[in-house]
Amino acid sequence: MKAHIYTQLELPQCIVAIGAFDGVHRGHQAVIRQAVQRGRKLNIPSVVFTFDPPPRVFFQGARMLNTVDEKLMKMQKLGVKHTIVARFDEVYTKRSAYDFIDCLVKLNPAEIMVGGDFRFGKDRLGDISLLEKYFNVRVAKPVCCSQGSVISSSRIRQLISEGEIHLSNALLGWPAGK
Repeated sequence: MKAHIYTQLELPQCIVAIGAFDGVHRGHQAVIRQAVQRGRKLNIPSVVFTFDPPPRVFFQGARMLNTVDEKLMKMQKLGVKHTIVARFDEVYTKRSAYDFIDCLVKLNPAEIMVGGDFRFGKDRLGDISLLEKYFNVRVAKPVCCSQGSVISSSRIRQLISEGEIHLSNALLGWPAGK
């Protein structure tokens, strides 16, 4: 897998999965696997576009579930060919949704995979319907735990803070911090 700095990668065509992917939990894995499988089917590379730090960490001071290096290792194990890591900082938060779309155009995505709650751009003004005006977008179905709750990084953080390490690891799909 090749890791790229934001705006460094241009491809003739690819499948792109976009998200913060903090923890690369089972829900994230579903989005990423869908992109990898679709890329293999179409014989084009898969790309994960992610952020460091994750937006929730930047804005709310949430605990990161893994480092960017751990995140990249997990993505490589899932079969991703390329990753783009955008530095999520004060400057990046001022980028409009249309700036983000312009960046994606350089990748020439055949399809883009996102989770159902995906938002982008300054003040989270970009949404899936805006993305669909420019690209073929697939929205991954939420992945639920055995209790029926949607798996999320926020829920995993809460479980870890409550000492529920076994359950948090089950939602992650691997041990926290590994």
